[in-house]
Amino acid sequence: MASGSRGANTHPSHSSGGSNARLTATANPSQTPATATATATATATATATATATATATDSVSKAVAQYTIDARLHAVFEQSGESGRSFDYSQSVRAAPSSSLPPEQQITAYLSRIQRGGHIQPFGCTLAVDESSFRVIAYSENAPELLDLSPHHSVPSLDRRVEPLSIGTDVRSLFTPSSSLLLERAASAREITLLNPLWIHSRASGRPFYAILHRIDVGIVIDLEPARSEDPALSIAGAVQSQKLAVRAISRLQALPGGDVKLLCNTVVEHVRELTGYDRVMVYKFHEDEHGEVVAESRRPDLEPYLGLHYPATDIPQASRFLFKQNRVRMIADCRAVPVRVIQDESLTQPLCLVGSTLRAPHGCHSQYMANMGSIASLVMAVIINSPDDEPSSLPGSSSRSATSMKLWGLVVCHHTSPRCIPFPLRYACEFLMQAFALQLNMELQLALQLSEKHILRTQTLLCDMLLRDSPTGIVTQSPSIMDLVKCDGAALFYHGRYYPLGVSPAEAQIKDIIEWLLACHGDSTGLSTDSLADAGYPNAAALGDAVCGMAVAYITPKDYLFWFRSHTAKEIKWGGAKHHPEDKDDGQRMHPRSSFKAFLEVVKSRSLPWDNAEMDAIHSLQLILRDSFKEAGGANSSKAIVNGQLADLEMQGIDELSSVAREMVRLIETATAPIFAVDSEGKINGWNAKLADLTGLPVEEAMGKSLVHDLVFMESRELVDNLLHRALRGDEDKNVEIKLKTFGAQEAKKAIFVVVNACSSRDYTNNIVGVCFVGQDVTGQKVVMDKFVNIQGDYKAIIHSPNPLIPPIFASDENTCCSEWNAAMEKLTGWSRGELISKLLAGEVFGSCCRLKGPDALTKFMIVLHNAIGGQETDKFPFSFYDKNGKYVQALLNANTRSNMDGRAIGAFFFLQIASPELQQALEIQKQQEKKCYGRMKELAYICQEIKNPLSGIRFTNSLLELTDLSDDQKQFLETSISCERQMFKIIKDANLQSIEDGSLVIEKSEFLVGNVINSVVSQVMILLRERGLQLIRDIPEEIKETCAYGDQCRIQQVLADFLLSMVRCAPSENSWVEIQVRLTPKTTSHGTPTILFLFRFACPGEGLPSEMVQDMFHNTRWSTQEGLSLSISRKLLKLMGGEVQYIRESERSFFLIALELPTSQNDNMES
Repeated sequence: MASGSRGANTHPSHSSGGSNARLTATANPSQTPATATATATATATATATATATATATDSVSKAVAQYTIDARLHAVFEQSGESGRSFDYSQSVRAAPSSSLPPEQQITAYLSRIQRGGHIQPFGCTLAVDESSFRVIAYSENAPELLDLSPHHSVPSLDRRVEPLSIGTDVRSLFTPSSSLLLERAASAREITLLNPLWIHSRASGRPFYAILHRIDVGIVIDLEPARSEDPALSIAGAVQSQKLAVRAISRLQALPGGDVKLLCNTVVEHVRELTGYDRVMVYKFHEDEHGEVVAESRRPDLEPYLGLHYPATDIPQASRFLFKQNRVRMIADCRAVPVRVIQDESLTQPLCLVGSTLRAPHGCHSQYMANMGSIASLVMAVIINSPDDEPSSLPGSSSRSATSMKLWGLVVCHHTSPRCIPFPLRYACEFLMQAFALQLNMELQLALQLSEKHILRTQTLLCDMLLRDSPTGIVTQSPSIMDLVKCDGAALFYHGRYYPLGVSPAEAQIKDIIEWLLACHGDSTGLSTDSLADAGYPNAAALGDAVCGMAVAYITPKDYLFWFRSHTAKEIKWGGAKHHPEDKDDGQRMHPRSSFKAFLEVVKSRSLPWDNAEMDAIHSLQLILRDSFKEAGGANSSKAIVNGQLADLEMQGIDELSSVAREMVRLIETATAPIFAVDSEGKINGWNAKLADLTGLPVEEAMGKSLVHDLVFMESRELVDNLLHRALRGDEDKNVEIKLKTFGAQEAKKAIFVVVNACSSRDYTNNIVGVCFVGQDVTGQKVVMDKFVNIQGDYKAIIHSPNPLIPPIFASDENTCCSEWNAAMEKLTGWSRGELISKLLAGEVFGSCCRLKGPDALTKFMIVLHNAIGGQETDKFPFSFYDKNGKYVQALLNANTRSNMDGRAIGAFFFLQIASPELQQALEIQKQQEKKCYGRMKELAYICQEIKNPLSGIRFTNSLLELTDLSDDQKQFLETSISCERQMFKIIKDANLQSIEDGSLVIEKSEFLVGNVINSVVSQVMILLRERGLQLIRDIPEEIKETCAYGDQCRIQQVLADFLLSMVRCAPSENSWVEIQVRLTPKTTSHGTPTILFLFRFACPGEGLPSEMVQDMFHNTRWSTQEGLSLSISRKLLKLMGGEVQYIRESERSFFLIALELPTSQNDNMES
């Protein structure tokens, strides 16, 4: 089907025709359960990186293998004669390639034929010149005739002598003086292609041409395409009009609802057909296994549809794909036309490279294919997106940076049933449209990828939760199951000799046979994935039929396995055309879309869809988690010691470092020279630095607690700020938003302060959003000047060229996108003078060649903004970056405003640049570094919380075993204490969301318990520290209190009491000191007559006890400076949620906590109350 793209297609067999099996890494036998699980959760990024590296290596291997196959079959086609009639297309696709590599000269001939074929299409002519001397080193045979230099065209005269065309001719002598100047100017440009096309005229006849230039290894190639004198695109205005049509189509693409790639593709084919007038336009997508599919089509009603057709990967050879990444638009005006030979200097060591030529002739194979399908002319445009990994799809030995960072996603292919040649400006506009389409497509694909990753992560989380609560078989017997993790037709678990199948799966005898084969052939690996069990070497694959073709398996233990199965690809394939039945007759020797489709179905017979990288990452992560879950819980007591000892140190160390980072951030914010402020989740100010207080006249202490939306911004900014807050509290951080702040006190005369802000979501250590921080730049001075400038009706030049530092960098465009203004501030910013840039094209020459942009996407986005502004659609705060004359990288915000005449007609556009001040840049960099540190600490804490669950599961399991043994009363009491502590820790980990504690939404889980069990658990948590410090524990607890039954959240009560008691133990004097526990109860009755008990706990020690800052932290709602203070603050809030109160009392000789908590005596009493 590579209708517009088969540069030299020889229809070799499908690239995935060989085995596509992948083995995963061998496990480390010495790895402990905790380490294995840590690998599963903490090294997800490393796993993804390793997978990406493996994928890149795999892509290299596939690309090299495909080159050799293409080369071998290219030789077969060449030997079949000029017509290619003896070349059996179907047989070539179905035949498996031999394992021996073709001769080196065969590959060299193949690549040379495609890149250096020595022929061009006859609708134009080609010249190649030495860059330094402009001497001709090659020319096409039709060049003298097209340039009117042949004897019967040329009329010599004394005043205008035209030098005949030959090797060594000065090319400047062939064109008019003005055209020669254009050629010289282009040759001196850094990026010569940005100036295309040049409008030049033959000196002999004045005939106009589009000159399209590009550099090669030996000089400059000039492709000349004749232009009709009446062609409106000959003028700059005409070329701009073509771009405006493309911009109009781009605007429609951008207006489409998100999340629908199919709608986007359907829309783009309609617009391309409207723009170019071709009979058929298709979007051709490359799948991960390199085969192609038509996913969208717009056609003339009488043409046969190709929508839904799939084609082998070799329909578009690797070499052709490489060419599309170098030359993104390829036009064939007439596939039946006889190619024209290129004559070149004999001193050249090899044929001229025509990779970048717009006139390069198609290969005979491709011409035959087009003729067979009734397509005479074609236009093919590459759709290139950002590659998620370094996908090496360029030619072997190529070092093109763009080739490794960009991915050829697919093609937009246009067909016409008669000869058709569209002018270069319109093709350039189509390329512009394709770049914008690729940007939009890339965003949609990224969104789809994120949604897929979220689904996989959610499913993994639910499966892991099942493992913690139930037996491992829950992942196949409950919902969701392992089938929900990746796309598959069936799945299975083989566990302890039992088989648990789901969906379309092999029989039990067959799965045992597969396991025997895996152990025999792949026993040293940890898994295998393949899209064809037959190609992977499984001897009994035929017995499975088409139902099970592809398989992914993860080894959990030497006897336990997880399987996922996929059926053959053909059942997924549907063609929207009328003739899609596999038995439809077609000439197998004729290259035709239906032949390609049948060849594809033949290739993928007994083959499933391939397993993509994200799916294998998900399987691998689940595999690592399951390994740990399946292991017997050995060494549980030592695990408990680790949890009670090292865990506390890790958590406290993490919190301490996070506290240090937070304090440093507060200091930086308060002293920053850029305006910075912050709000809590309710939109109330909780941060207001000195710079902002100085700008607005509102002191810090008065700003605290005020509503940002209702108290501090003007009415016209309220909706904007409210939306900004709402989005940031959801995690959507907007940049470069201008808000209008009120002024107060001494600054009230200023009336308003304009600040451009970046919104940054503030998160706690559990990664929950608790507020928003705004880092801004004061643009009040620039705003006033710009408003006056935009509204001025008279002479504006005095303002534009004023040296006043308040005047921002300004440049302007006329209606033809040429630079019409370039003020002093722009000269200073870029290093380019006004005289050097006036009248040059803003997109391409000014920004592109002079001020280099970073990547092709940047130029596309700027062109959209430029044309939108000329068309009346203004743009504010567009991020714009470029390199100045000295190579310094400049980052700015671009404001584009329509420029109109007195009648209101748009005559161009004004552009203002806002440059971030050094102070703001420094503040943003500091904020970025601090956020990075905070995020790192949050990740570590989240990791610790996750990892604690596994040894705790071991402790829980061990405790359950101990409960079944014959224990003494003391041992039973010890076991009860251990179980209470284990439950307390599980609850702390499960409810790590501090926000629910802060806002009072935490659910208190109540049950009946003995007070004595709580006291034993609390005391057990301080005993090690008591012994280390040599302190005496004094217990003043009546025995009847220990036997008292109460109704409440036992684990939360333990947590709170343990925190307060540990604080006293830490702060007690170390010399001959003590800590006292006193418990008293008072029976009470509620107003409803329900009996309750008021418990009074007193934890005391001699001396001053807690430091004053720790006490302040405990009673402060928003700030804390010590890790112990944070813990006490949380415990105080938990106690309040349970209806209790705490006081800290310092007397002359001792200090103590006094904790009051009233609880019902039973569940029935609680219900009555």
